[in-house]
Amino acid sequence: MNHVPQLIVDLALILGAAGITTLIFRRLKQPLVLGYILAGLLVGPNFPLFPTILDLESIRIWAEIGVIFLLFNLGLEFSFKKLMVVGSTAAVTGLFEIVFMLLCGYTAGRIMGWSFTDSLFLGGIIAISSTTIIIRAFDELRVKTQQFTSVVMGILVIEDLAAVLLMVLLSTMAISQQFAGVEMLVSVGKLLFFLILWFLGGIFLFPSFLRTFKKLFNDETILITSIALCFLMVVIATKAGFSAALGAFIMGSMLAETTQAEKIEHLLKSVKELFGAIFFVSVGMLIDPQVLVQYALPLALLVLIVIIGKTVFVTTGALIAGQSLRTSIQAGMSLSQIGEFSFIIANLGLSLGVVSKFLYPIAVGVSVITTFTTPYMIKAAVPFYGWVKRKMPERWYHSLNRYSNTTQTINASSHWDEVLKDYAQVIVTNSVVIVALLLIASNFLFPIVQQRMLDPIWGGIITTVLTLLTMAPFLWALIFKRSKRSSYKALWVDRKFNRGPLVLLELLRVSLALLYASLLLNTFFSIEVATTITALIIIPSFVLFYRKLQQFYHRIELRFIQNFHSREQDGKSKYILPPWNAHLAFFDISPDSPLVGKSLLHLKLREKYGINVVMIERGSRRILLPNQHQVLFPSDRIEVIGTDEQLSVFRSLVESTPANGENFLAEDNPIALEHIKVLNAHPFTGQTIRESRIREYTNGLIVGLERNGQRILNPDSTEVIKPGDVIWIAGDKKLIKQIFHIS
Repeated sequence: MNHVPQLIVDLALILGAAGITTLIFRRLKQPLVLGYILAGLLVGPNFPLFPTILDLESIRIWAEIGVIFLLFNLGLEFSFKKLMVVGSTAAVTGLFEIVFMLLCGYTAGRIMGWSFTDSLFLGGIIAISSTTIIIRAFDELRVKTQQFTSVVMGILVIEDLAAVLLMVLLSTMAISQQFAGVEMLVSVGKLLFFLILWFLGGIFLFPSFLRTFKKLFNDETILITSIALCFLMVVIATKAGFSAALGAFIMGSMLAETTQAEKIEHLLKSVKELFGAIFFVSVGMLIDPQVLVQYALPLALLVLIVIIGKTVFVTTGALIAGQSLRTSIQAGMSLSQIGEFSFIIANLGLSLGVVSKFLYPIAVGVSVITTFTTPYMIKAAVPFYGWVKRKMPERWYHSLNRYSNTTQTINASSHWDEVLKDYAQVIVTNSVVIVALLLIASNFLFPIVQQRMLDPIWGGIITTVLTLLTMAPFLWALIFKRSKRSSYKALWVDRKFNRGPLVLLELLRVSLALLYASLLLNTFFSIEVATTITALIIIPSFVLFYRKLQQFYHRIELRFIQNFHSREQDGKSKYILPPWNAHLAFFDISPDSPLVGKSLLHLKLREKYGINVVMIERGSRRILLPNQHQVLFPSDRIEVIGTDEQLSVFRSLVESTPANGENFLAEDNPIALEHIKVLNAHPFTGQTIRESRIREYTNGLIVGLERNGQRILNPDSTEVIKPGDVIWIAGDKKLIKQIFHIS
């Protein structure tokens, strides 16, 4: 009789229990994650009524692989571009909420008499909401076209990145058992250094790699290659002192910028779901019902802290960031749960041996309860907003509206803002690359060369020459790369105030370049020899090969920019945060839609539904701001602007089910919704909307106007534009920024 390994028996038990419970939860229309956790509880060592898993160590390894795939998939959905486009609202709200939830969790833990590390990890556990649960709830409740969802998705991007940072910081603080300021700064600096380095290297290498071998790729090779890259980065991250989860997340975010991102995500889905199921089952296996009963009061308290705390802090943060009261409350109540990152953080504490065993089941218990309440919280948001509005003094409500309009109004940024941004980008990116090359030279290249050279002096010379040749383009950029903006020239013309600071910035760049060169030379030579080499070789070489270095660096920069923008977007990842709940949304025209075959003039969408069509996508072709004679065809993808209520009515005419991600804009989408405060200096002041020719100049439409607290949606073309008005334009974002001097 053949012997079956215990691991196979355990996997059969795990997957069998998971299959049965997920069918039940699917029938009950509850999140499948809860079914996996229940399956783990049933087959775990703490529930003796059913067969129990015996090979726990092997299951833990499989669960670790599940964490890697979960984080890899989150990275594929994250992408660095999303971080760049989430905007100040998501950043301010997310950071505000995370900081205060960390404080609430830590304070609650200390009040309950828990240890420093238990309280510390508790703060991290309750600070991060569940992306998986929220997206599932939005799908089931059919609210993706509503404006508040774009705010929520932006906050989730910030939370995902914060969770990665928290894993590193919590590990550092837990091991040191104290808040050591210098050690924390070193850890943060090290993490940021590697994040920037991996970002720059990944964007430069991987899109080019996938593009070069595109003809050789099929589904199988893409899947194997992407998983191999994931585990390679896991190994590199662990060697650098970081967690395996961080490495998986970073590689996912790198591949998210490639043209194969969607295909990788699709091919990886089954693998991720398999190992993800094993991970969540392993989460349930660690639940001890007796512990939950013993800690029932702390569990109930933490549930209330998560639901009330997240609602209050997200709502407050969104209001501070300039969102309306309704949008802020909806965002706050949508984020009132914890999920997969909370399990990972709790598991991290257990694996390090720094937290008590009761913390993990409590974290799972809080997550299960708050996951169950999430759909009801989202449904209750609008009625709760109505109740708050009725109870709030009218003066407060109008003050919030004025504050929201003021913070969202676009003003021209100062010249110094633009110049400092350019300098920071040049200094940080090139410094990271140079420091990385220095570390590689001293720790890897020099030992290899030294082993093959009889004379140690020659080992230092060869290493120095090779490193300098590699560093040269980046040293050139650090010293000589100039801002192409007109702001630099404008500041330089103002001799009295600006030339001194600009010269200091230039000296800072030169000093950094000299510092990096001296660090390299002093590693292998004495100070006298290093000074001689700098004076007689390095400086003359830069003068002699200035043009060659400039051309080579520009080729590197061009390759990076092309790779960064190589991915073809399909409308998944940009936010729009305008007033009055009016915002941009995508819809796919169903073949059965009554709109098919009719022109925009005949449909009169603006007059009937308050909807403006700002773009039509037809195959690979884009029609920006279509004219009234443009006809709609089946499978057209249209971008429209309207309020939540208008979009809800309009959707039933367009499609039977909402398009995936319909309320988010493509990252390369040329249409933007911008708002500008009218000044006396603007040439169109005092003219009618038709006379201003703003449509022709911006290739756009004026879709809204604010005047003396009054709001006009879709103003008439005969309306006169007056100083102090705030006009809302849906049009070509580049043209709008150029014409109104917006950075």
